[in-house]
Amino acid sequence: MKKIILVTGSGGVAGKALIKISNNYPEYKFIFTTSEDFDLRNLKQTINFIKKNKINNIINFAAVSGGIGLSMSHHASMLRDNVLININILEASVKCKVKKILLCLTTGMYPEKAKLPLSEKYIQYGPPSDTNYGSSYAKRLIEPAIRAYRDEFKLNAIGLIPSGIYGPEDNFNKNDAPMLPSIINRMYDCKIKNQILEVWGTGKPLREYTYSEDIAKIFIWALENYEKEQVLNIGTTEENSIKNIVNLIASKLEFPKDNITFNPLKPDGIYRKSSSNKLFLKEIKKFKYISLKKGISKTVDWFLETKRNKINFKTKAKIKKFKY
Repeated sequence: MKKIILVTGSGGVAGKALIKISNNYPEYKFIFTTSEDFDLRNLKQTINFIKKNKINNIINFAAVSGGIGLSMSHHASMLRDNVLININILEASVKCKVKKILLCLTTGMYPEKAKLPLSEKYIQYGPPSDTNYGSSYAKRLIEPAIRAYRDEFKLNAIGLIPSGIYGPEDNFNKNDAPMLPSIINRMYDCKIKNQILEVWGTGKPLREYTYSEDIAKIFIWALENYEKEQVLNIGTTEENSIKNIVNLIASKLEFPKDNITFNPLKPDGIYRKSSSNKLFLKEIKKFKYISLKKGISKTVDWFLETKRNKINFKTKAKIKKFKY
């Protein structure tokens, strides 16, 4: 009999990547859900869904997230919703005797002034950035929650920490998209309209981006192989400057680099937030990440095909009204 795997938050970029590769794992029956199927903030709904579908294991990608503007204007909502999502799914896993649950953290939760490269031991060593402290503290809570539910209820809960995720079916909406997909969409429009693309900042800050299918594969590996309490950084350590990322997109879109301008009067953000994945690579021994150049090529190909098919890009993140 196939194991039944619930994948929550499957409308996001990592969930969509797991849907794409799910046929490579015929031993599992995947149930992919979004917030339209049931509300993870509601414990009763969560328990009922897991019981009804006889779930064996859970991969939880569900989260309320978005760009800086959304985070800064909804600290309380993002703290509340993300805490409820993760605590409810842990509670439901205990009550429904789920065999294993995988929870997703983020390198964005690390202290703003943590020593580099970011190591798992630095998670609680200082406050996060003021721009996203609500969601960051909610994500940080996952680490002690894993330890507590393992200790008291013997729940096989583990936590994985991706860096910035990108790929096909990402959020390309101009109002709240992350930097990389936003640049793709804006650059495409500038090419069509023969306009100059303005990028905020100097372009010098360094960023790590991990291709969505790599994240999906790592979560399946962890489902099958990883049993420890220790949370793991799982993102690539390939660093690229924002300027280099923009130039890679320009090369793929055949956009004139002379038509790109960097505005140093706008904020750069944190200069560098490199992470260490040594603990992860010690467990898996060997994992080959897709390079940023190849990943951008795949992502832009999907974007262009979507544009050709005249499919509108939907907003990824919305704060839903909480029902009391």
